[in-house]
Amino acid sequence: MNPRAQTSLQNSSGDLLADRRYAYAEACLVEGDAQGAAEMAEQALEIAPRYAAAWFLLGRAREARHLATADPGDHHAALRAYGNALDLDPHDELGARLRLVQIGQGDALGSISPAYIRALFDGYAPRFERHLVNDLLYRGPDLLVEALDALDAAPESFGDVLDLGCGTGLMGEALAGRTRTLTGIDVSPGMLAQAARRKRYDRLVEGDLTRLLAEEPPDSADLVVAADVFIYVGGLTRVMAETARILRPSGLVAFTVQWHSEGGLVLGADARYAHGERYLRQVADEAGFDLASLEPAAIRRERGIDVPGRVVVLRPRTYGTPKA
Repeated sequence: MNPRAQTSLQNSSGDLLADRRYAYAEACLVEGDAQGAAEMAEQALEIAPRYAAAWFLLGRAREARHLATADPGDHHAALRAYGNALDLDPHDELGARLRLVQIGQGDALGSISPAYIRALFDGYAPRFERHLVNDLLYRGPDLLVEALDALDAAPESFGDVLDLGCGTGLMGEALAGRTRTLTGIDVSPGMLAQAARRKRYDRLVEGDLTRLLAEEPPDSADLVVAADVFIYVGGLTRVMAETARILRPSGLVAFTVQWHSEGGLVLGADARYAHGERYLRQVADEAGFDLASLEPAAIRRERGIDVPGRVVVLRPRTYGTPKA
């Protein structure tokens, strides 16, 4: 699940000749000719020096050259190109910050921007579900419901539910008939349009999940779920603090993560975050949660191999006690 973002910044430079050079550069890179791609991207930039997508493509070409030759000049050129792309695209729809981190520069925790995720999944929305379920054998929502039902005194109804990163609404389907209200949050309008067609959600809200969580009323949710979402969020401190604020005393939090066996938090080569047990226990404790369940699970397959994950359920430390 690693679709290439198609953004407004990539559509055109405003100059037909530069656009043609850019298209040639893309074709060269697809064919494995990183040097040709770099040369074509540089020609595009001679014509349109503020063409952010061409700077990004030049970074990819120089990065590929460095991987092939270990020439430090290519590494430095890739850093400069990605930096220029980021300067021209400060919201980072292209994902330059992520590429910089992957080649050794910058803070991993802030490297995946909401704008990049929005662009990524807007282009992916029409085929997202088919690819995820049929090709990757994804079953995160079902695993979350199973984990919740396995708890002592599992509820027949989950009450007022907040679905973080709801995507096309697969979590809504898994919860069908078991919610009083269901709110979906997603950064991608394309994904929300797909979710709306299911008619499972009482409310769908577009935006960055951390910001929108902060806008939700206190003590307003009985369950907060996030299926395969935190792989794009990374640091969970703010998310968990806001979740604790909006959760009722008898509420639950359930989510899936990609697993980091060494215990911490890392950004992997697959451009996704992986969370380990030590990190999860730390952020849960800081937010006032106890770990109710932490079960191993293969939440999807990639290249025919199960991706190791965990299904996590948290409950407030004062579970069942009214807040003061």
